[in-house]
Amino acid sequence: MKEKIQKILADSGYGSRRYIESIIQQGNVLINNKKAVIGQYFDKNQSEKVFLNKKQIFFKQNEKLKMIIYNKPEGEICTKSDPQKRSTVFDKLPTLYLNRWISVGRLDINTKGLLLFTNNGALAHQLMHPKNQIEREYYIRVRGKINANIIDILKKGVKIKDNYISFKSIELISNHTKKNKWFKGVLCEGKNREIRLIFNAIQCQVSKLIRVRYGNIFLPKNLKEGRWKNLNHIPLKNLCNLIKQ
Repeated sequence: MKEKIQKILADSGYGSRRYIESIIQQGNVLINNKKAVIGQYFDKNQSEKVFLNKKQIFFKQNEKLKMIIYNKPEGEICTKSDPQKRSTVFDKLPTLYLNRWISVGRLDINTKGLLLFTNNGALAHQLMHPKNQIEREYYIRVRGKINANIIDILKKGVKIKDNYISFKSIELISNHTKKNKWFKGVLCEGKNREIRLIFNAIQCQVSKLIRVRYGNIFLPKNLKEGRWKNLNHIPLKNLCNLIKQ
């Protein structure tokens, strides 16, 4: 079946569709030695040769769906490589042959906790898409004054640039010290550094951030930082059922 080349490459884990489209525009995607164009249809089951950044792409057919849970430590970045040679979340993952792990969303370098990885780019895209409103739950340690009125504002929405971002739910779970409080917050999108930006907007600072849930998948209490485990069939099936058709 023919699909757009940027969709095939993104679903195969070679980057987001936006990234693939940018390198197509740069002339760095070739199909049978001819420069591809955005929107060009392609059948990955045929014998055409595809090169991305001068490296030939081989498409693995009918590979079994896989997903793993990873407990990200602070200090790791969510890219496959880094010019500064910092540790990445991909360094400790199991090897996939003729395929690659795709992260379901990201966490910034100072955030730790639950990350999901799959070998299916289309599934990763759907699990991240805002239309599906899949919940992400965090434990948040905050420095600053927060009262009931502030909590109400956080639920209604805080303006960040040109958009309003709100928590689906947020509640105080403990007073760590007079200066720090722990909250449990739930969001349904995964924009870059949005939780930190929300609290900065109300003159508070996030001093620690841990993701503990994505959809129906909780961070296992016995999974140490920097370790991973396979996601079993039933919770994986339930996670896929959260995607709206």
